[in-house]
Amino acid sequence: MMPLTAPPQMLSFALLPLIIPQGLYVKYRAAQLDEAEGPRAGRAGTGDPLRVLILGDSSAASVGVPTQQEGLAGHFVHSLAKNFDVDWRLHAKCGATSASMIDLLDDLPKGQFDVALTALGVNDVKNGWSLGAYLDRTKTLYQRLYDDFGVKLICASGMPPIQDFPLLPDPLRWALQQRAYIFDQAHKALLEKFDHAVHLAGPKRLDPNDMASDGFHPGPAIYREWGLLAADLVTREWNSRQSH
Repeated sequence: MMPLTAPPQMLSFALLPLIIPQGLYVKYRAAQLDEAEGPRAGRAGTGDPLRVLILGDSSAASVGVPTQQEGLAGHFVHSLAKNFDVDWRLHAKCGATSASMIDLLDDLPKGQFDVALTALGVNDVKNGWSLGAYLDRTKTLYQRLYDDFGVKLICASGMPPIQDFPLLPDPLRWALQQRAYIFDQAHKALLEKFDHAVHLAGPKRLDPNDMASDGFHPGPAIYREWGLLAADLVTREWNSRQSH
């Protein structure tokens, strides 16, 4: 048996006979809940104008709660609206990866945005994309946001603590958490190469009782905390950059 001191990549490979069927089961179960209903664009608040784009996977689409108001976009916009006149748009799809989001940008109505909040990466980890491919595509995505949509600040959500997802069985839970950690650290290093991008660190642990009924997506309390943390970071970074 391979020693536990072996690199995570080697351990994950050794566990493939167990991980593959478990991954197929998780993919089936995690696809059962619908995306949250409600508007995906709007305007809220008073103050200086701020054009906001929220884009990503099923978590950005707020799978796990009934309405967008109860999800990531709802809490993010509501909090920003206390200080800004927010013109916002949500562009999200279940199953989105860093690669597919590049293509999905072609469906986005042309316009200019000041801030982009991204929620991507878990599907890249879960679907087995290599770290190099993930970083290359993420870099391309960010460059397109700058070049094609005029984004001045990217707030990139980090990886969640996958070890606390109730749906995941072991050893799949362990293997995905190891990959998520490696991807997240590399993503943080990539963001440092962009002048107008920041990493939004999430909680180190989650209460499994706060997850959605499928055991894979966030529940209301997690979306609320995520939205408030994102709005606080964006407000600080935007005001700091504007003052300079």
